[in-house]
Amino acid sequence: MSLLEISGLRVGFDTEDGEVQAVRDISLTLERGEILALCGESGCGKSVTAMSIPRLLPPDTTRLSGSIRLDGRELTELPERELREIRGKDVSVVFQEPMTSLNPAFTVGFQIAEVLRRHEDLSRAAARSRAIELLELVGIPAPARRVKEYPHQLSGGMRQRVMIAIAVACSPRVLIADEPTTALDVTIQAGVLDVFRDLRDRLGTAIILITHDLGVVADIADRAVVMYAGRAVEEAPVTELFARPRHPYTAGLMRALPSAAVTGEDGRRRLSEIPGLVPPPYDDPRECAFHPRCPRAEADCTTERPALDTYGTGHLAACFHPLSLTPASGEDS
Repeated sequence: MSLLEISGLRVGFDTEDGEVQAVRDISLTLERGEILALCGESGCGKSVTAMSIPRLLPPDTTRLSGSIRLDGRELTELPERELREIRGKDVSVVFQEPMTSLNPAFTVGFQIAEVLRRHEDLSRAAARSRAIELLELVGIPAPARRVKEYPHQLSGGMRQRVMIAIAVACSPRVLIADEPTTALDVTIQAGVLDVFRDLRDRLGTAIILITHDLGVVADIADRAVVMYAGRAVEEAPVTELFARPRHPYTAGLMRALPSAAVTGEDGRRRLSEIPGLVPPPYDDPRECAFHPRCPRAEADCTTERPALDTYGTGHLAACFHPLSLTPASGEDS
């Protein structure tokens, strides 16, 4: 049995104009010690899918259906009191923007210790000592001094590491990292990814990485799920995904990478863009949602929605006209 199993997940939000569907029929698994990447354009449903696991979406306006099972335990049916025991202990989150996620009125040591005292029942002194150890674990220098500082006294990279320290304080089984390298320079980004690798190797933590950066996916993830308009359109081990993408949308994302830029007639290198727009979330087409932007679309793409089909071991794609593309050359076969 997988550590985490999501089946038929649908998430909608009540608005003045009716219900808006953000996630539609997502099914995926997460194994112990695995790093799974959820990738795709902004608004494709990555964060909503992940935040559904610890049920951190607004309860009054969210309509959630389907199954989310952690070690066989159904999370969608748990009352709020039991969910509070799981959040931070079994499932933790590294939020996207640490400056707005950390409380500016408390020291970082207090905020780390708060999680430990809540779930591990440690004394104030023991929690502070453990907070220093966690800051050292995530690579913050002089942790005994930093534990007394406030978020505004730390750099962006250090604040991100503090968020990671809070998230892993109780050795969670599942760590959700929402765009953890956004707005960080390349050196700090590499350091944050090294922290995730170390946590996976040292603690056995399974990680769900939410990102639109395919370079990060290639660097750290074991498996990736590509999402478009609230649905999974491709899933594969990372090496297989980059070597043989099957869905035209995945191939389009890869062609948009700077390393795949082509030289135009004016001698300048240009990125390849995907034409058109993502369909609005209140629109749930019965056909392939990507077909208006797809260069391979045929008549059948406009009348029926493709299901996820198998293309080798662990490789799934939802496309009537799949391709095999070498990202370096851009040639499809």
